[in-house]
Order: sequence, then C-alpha cells, then structure tokens
Amino acid sequence: MENHSTASIIKHFETIKDPRIDRQKRHKLGDIFFITLCAVIAGADGWVAVAEFGKAKEKWFTEVLKLKNGIPSHDTFGNVFAVIDIDEFAQCFSRWVADLTTLSAGEVIAIDGKCLRNSIDTASGKSAIYMVSAWASKNQLVLGQQKVDEKSNEITAIPKLLQKLDITGAVITMDAMGCQTAVVQKIIEQKADYMLSLKGNQGTLHNDVKLFFESENTSPEVGYESFDAEHGRYETRTVRASSDIDWLKKAHPKWEKLTSIVAVTAKRECKGKVTEETRYFISSLDATDPKRLGQIVRAHWGIENNLHWVLDYAFDEDKQRARIGNSDANMAIVRHIALNLLKAEKTSKVGTKTKRLKAGWNETYLLKILLGTS
Repeated sequence: MENHSTASIIKHFETIKDPRIDRQKRHKLGDIFFITLCAVIAGADGWVAVAEFGKAKEKWFTEVLKLKNGIPSHDTFGNVFAVIDIDEFAQCFSRWVADLTTLSAGEVIAIDGKCLRNSIDTASGKSAIYMVSAWASKNQLVLGQQKVDEKSNEITAIPKLLQKLDITGAVITMDAMGCQTAVVQKIIEQKADYMLSLKGNQGTLHNDVKLFFESENTSPEVGYESFDAEHGRYETRTVRASSDIDWLKKAHPKWEKLTSIVAVTAKRECKGKVTEETRYFISSLDATDPKRLGQIVRAHWGIENNLHWVLDYAFDEDKQRARIGNSDANMAIVRHIALNLLKAEKTSKVGTKTKRLKAGWNETYLLKILLGTS
C-alpha cells in the first residue's frame, strides 16, 4: 500500500474478492473502500455524498493513494458495494476487530438485531434488511454483524454471527428471540457463558421460572439491590438468583450448561406514576454473585443506547436509502467500522456526531482516527 496511513486500515480488507471484470477496473478496490470509509467517518451518509467528499478532498486523496484516474463517480461507489460479498466483507470486519482489540476479561457481548428501515424497496419487492450485531459492552466496540436472510429470521443469523467471533471467556447476552437451544449449544462450544432473557417462546420454560420466583416457598431472598435517580425518574432494581434448579433441568434437559435462573425487578417512579416489571433469565453462570448477574443484565441494554441509538442519531441510519444489491448491508458494515474508529479516538472530548464533522474539516484529525493514534 502506498502509504502507512492507508496500509494500516486497508490491509485487513485486501483479501476481499473484487467482483468486477478487469476491463471495468478504472479504480482499485482498496481505493474505493478507503475513500468511502473516510467519507463516512467525515459525515457522508450516501453514495452521492461519498463521491462529493472525494472530489472536495481530491488533492489529499491523490497524495495519499497515488490515484491515477481521479475520484470515482457516485454510481461507481454504489455499484461496487452492491456486488461485494456481504459475508466476506463481514468476516474481514471481524478479523480486523480481533486483530486490533483485546477484549476485557469476562466481557459482556450483547447480541441484538436492528432493522434498516429505509432499505425497503417496494418497486422491486425488496424488504427492509435486518442486521444482527455483536456489541462488546466494556470495550465499546462492534465485534461483528450478520445480515438476516430474507426468508429467515434472527434465530438462524445468530449462530452464523457467533461463528465469526472469538468469544472465549465472554458472557453472551440476548433477548428472548435468541433464547434457543441451538444458540446455547453454539455459545458453550465456543467456551463462553450466557445470560438469556425469557419470554413465552420456549414452551413452559418461562412460566416454570416465573412460578418459582413468585412462590413464597421457593423464591430466594433479594441478593442485590441498586437505586438510580436521573432526570426526575427514580428506579430501584432488585436481583434474585438461584442455582437450586435440578427440577428445572429435568423438565428442560436440552439447555446445555443451564446453571442458574435470575429474576430482575425494576420499580420506577416518574412524575408520581409508579410502575414495576420483573424479567426472567436463564444462565450458565452460578448464582453466587447476584450483583454481577444484575450488571450483566443491565449491560445488555448498552447495545441499544451505545450502538443502535448512535447509528440513528449520529449516522442517520434509519434514513439511509442504499438499496441496490448488497449495498445496504455493506454500507452498514462501513458505518460499524467508522463507529469503532470514532469511539476509539479519545483525545477529542465531544460526541460521535461532532467528531464526524471535525474529521471532515481537519485531514490531520481524520488520519488520527484512521490510525488510532493519540
């Protein structure tokens, strides 16, 4: 690669097969990827904006990349990303994250899906796509993603996503959609633990756990209690947990390494109105540290606040209209790359949205983000 600043990021994606025929390759695939990534970091949210950013910074890109044919058109950007293999691109992403990041011990990895609402194309009969993502709660990074097949659902996408990741020693959290025996088996095979939310999608399992915690004869005492007050809202959270569940394992023998059940009750008071909700979980962790179990449950919602919300607020993801071929899913991966790099940059004490603006204004700051330098 022409320059250390580009090599450090592009080398992780240079194994992607170029789907174009040779006579149409006026621009190198690595250059197209690099310009796109820079543009997305700097605030571009569509192919026209990517091309315009490239033109505005053409002198800089020519120096960095040794461009021979200038900046590609917006059609070229869109057409190339429309034919890049999604799974290959996602696998390169996961390898890049693994190479650059050492996960914290016992990291909580939240798995959750998100709909890209404007990727729907009624004219061609194409539905909006769903991307299932893995979020490292403490490290604050996207670890990987998997597009949900059009004729499938998140249940089949989750094992494919887990297969791309090194989750050894981590705790995997999911909502009720991911509470499946096949998913649990995959987690245990990869030497990780799990904390899975329960609802009524697993036969009597949810009701059995609920009755255990509701009964005065069997429900354990509160193991941990926390209190939060923020913006006029007061919340008390209590955690109860038990590993005395041989009766449950006999009734539901297919759940591998089922070790404990957990109940988390949240009592909220806001503007004089009091609400109370109890959620139930199964876990491969034992019940000896209810405080830790409560922290794991709470960490799961970081994927909503620190990933999904940021993608919508700072990247306007819900309004993105890339639709042709694989371009919507591949652009979602580019946004994940950009978000990881922006979150890793700690010298500028501003939000992600403002960092994007600053990167567009300042080429030195853009390179700092790309290189991960302080």
